[in-house]
Amino acid sequence: MSSFIIEGGHRLSGEITPQGAKNEALEVISAVLLTDEEVVISNIPEILDVKNLILVLEDMGVKVCRLAKGRYSFRADSIDRDYILSEEFVRKCSLLRGSVMVVGPLLARFGKAYFPKPGGDKIGRRRVDTHIQGMMNLGASLDYDAQLRAFRLTAEGRLRGRYMLLDEASVTGTANILMAASLAEGETTIYNAACEPYVQQLSKLLVAMGAQIDGIGSNMLRIKGVERLHGAVHTILPDMIEVGSFIGMAALTQSSITIKDVSYENLGIIPDCFRRLGVNLEQRGDDIFVPAQEHYQIESFLDGSIMTLADAPWPGLTPDLLSVMLVVATQCKGSVLIHQKMFESRLFFTDRLIDMGAQIILCDPHRAVVIGHDHNFQLRAGKMLSPDIRAGIALLIAAMSAKGTSTISNIEQIDRGYEDIDLRLNALGARISREE
Repeated sequence: MSSFIIEGGHRLSGEITPQGAKNEALEVISAVLLTDEEVVISNIPEILDVKNLILVLEDMGVKVCRLAKGRYSFRADSIDRDYILSEEFVRKCSLLRGSVMVVGPLLARFGKAYFPKPGGDKIGRRRVDTHIQGMMNLGASLDYDAQLRAFRLTAEGRLRGRYMLLDEASVTGTANILMAASLAEGETTIYNAACEPYVQQLSKLLVAMGAQIDGIGSNMLRIKGVERLHGAVHTILPDMIEVGSFIGMAALTQSSITIKDVSYENLGIIPDCFRRLGVNLEQRGDDIFVPAQEHYQIESFLDGSIMTLADAPWPGLTPDLLSVMLVVATQCKGSVLIHQKMFESRLFFTDRLIDMGAQIILCDPHRAVVIGHDHNFQLRAGKMLSPDIRAGIALLIAAMSAKGTSTISNIEQIDRGYEDIDLRLNALGARISREE
């Protein structure tokens, strides 16, 4: 188990460019399975989760060529149909959360797919009902393989389009159904579809491949199925979660940094949520400048009640940034209620922050009240373990602002979502070393 050794108390300065969006990468890379022609994708983040998905594709028989850093070509013209139904394939997919995204393409193109229980981190249960119900709506039959502990989906002939109302606006569920519907017979309507930029980007890639999709960016998608899709070229958006992480990092360490090429129009309300914590960030073209501030004043609602930050489906606040905002709030002036609605275990990492001296009341698995120190008290260094990607980066931010030297173990969880994060932050003035 690898660790980060962080010497806290150093301010950052300079420029940093966010990596490509991890969540988009997992979707668009899976979409290459829908065609036997070449698909070229740029700005791929070379992080653990994405690399593992690419390895799974290669095991299937996809020809993968790394053209340059972050730029890959894929050609799925010789898929091993026996392998995608094998025990080894199911086992590998069960270890990788992003593997659920291959189900829709495989089912649409080959008529069979296994749906193993997804792996990943410890942020709580993630329902797969939306995915499976969507595939069944398209005409797939469902069996459970007790030996492999996986669902088996089978389609006789082509999938058939139909109207469906999703029980939740699941991003991965919408993406999976969208990919399957693009090759289905007839028209599919997905109502209560997720409309995150990741889904919009996937839709644009599918359109470039020959799919017919209306309503991109809305919660109602209409897909006219086509018989085959062709090759295309696609560029992944900057990772909004990494942008938010850098904003939080600058705020907590009272630093001044510029975040380059952030695709500001796709950040939604993320900048405004940080402003509610008192962070006076500025948009400069497509960059974000975070000035150094000695104090951050948390806003109150107009009626004087305590500020609440809660996650919600797009265009609401992504749950992936609540951990970062919680850490930032520990050194702001004022109080804020952090309400994590989507995952029941993501706030348990606050125990580590309390050990560091933060004033946090964990109300229940979903809510925490943070009473800010206003930088009157510096967090103490400590030894911590990263339970998931986003808690890991939040603990890293806390350690960078803390007095003394901290250790974070199980940093493989951080590496799953952030590419060379130690090297990139050290270039800004951080003191982070990696210990194997």
